[in-house]
Order: sequence, then C-alpha cells, then structure tokens
Amino acid sequence: MPLIEERDRAQIRKILGPMTSPVRLLNFTQTLECETCHDTQLLLEELVSLSDQLSLEVYNYTLDKEKVAEFAIDKIPAIAIVGDRDRGIRYYGIPAGFEFASLLEDLIMVSNNDSGLDPHTREKLVNLTKPLHLQVMVTPM
Repeated sequence: MPLIEERDRAQIRKILGPMTSPVRLLNFTQTLECETCHDTQLLLEELVSLSDQLSLEVYNYTLDKEKVAEFAIDKIPAIAIVGDRDRGIRYYGIPAGFEFASLLEDLIMVSNNDSGLDPHTREKLVNLTKPLHLQVMVTPM
C-alpha cells in the first residue's frame, strides 16, 4: 500500500514542477534498531517517482562508513539533499505530516539554487567569517 495517496500525487507533482535542476536524495538507513527507517525509504522511493528531477541513493548507516563520514551523518534515518553541490542540508527523521511540506520546499530551493532569503539577509551572511552550524527543528504545534 502506497504511503502517498493517489489524490496527493498530482498535487506533489505540481508543487515540484518548478524544479529546474536535478536533486539527489541520499537516504542513510539500516534495517536493525531504526523504527522509521523502512517507512522513510518507502516514502522517498514514492517521492522520487513523482519528478524526473529527483533521484534516490540508499546507504547503510553501519556499512557505508565512507559515505556516512563524507556527509557527516550522525543519526538515522537521515536524508542529505544534494543539488549541483552539497550545501549541508540534512533531514533527520521521517518526513511525515507537516514535515513533508518542509522537505518539498527544500527540494525546490536546492533545485533552483535559491534559498528564498531576503536580499538584506543575504548581505549580512556574506560577512560571516567562520563556518556556521544552523539547525532548524520542525514540529507541529
């Protein structure tokens, strides 16, 4: 049984329509001791089937240590969202419910190489002299 209902598939295709360049979803998973890993992979498989701009690569968190280190993955399930280059965008946990909309927005921003930030904010960020580790937590209220 699909995780994305048929009535939602057309809407998701429409939302992803403005994507201009390919985006790779790197799914870090394992079969043991990960309650949501299986469903996360199924959801991503269904999602990539809805746009020819999306592709999915699956890596085992325990076995694929080089990829885990390359993308600095420290928990699972994890999704690295990579466009023309890796900008460090990671999604931890299953992107279900309200979080799914955030994932779709991230895919569009990465594909179009546009963060959506206000020009004033962009000017401020140019002045950063050290790396910045930013985490955004998404949860319904």
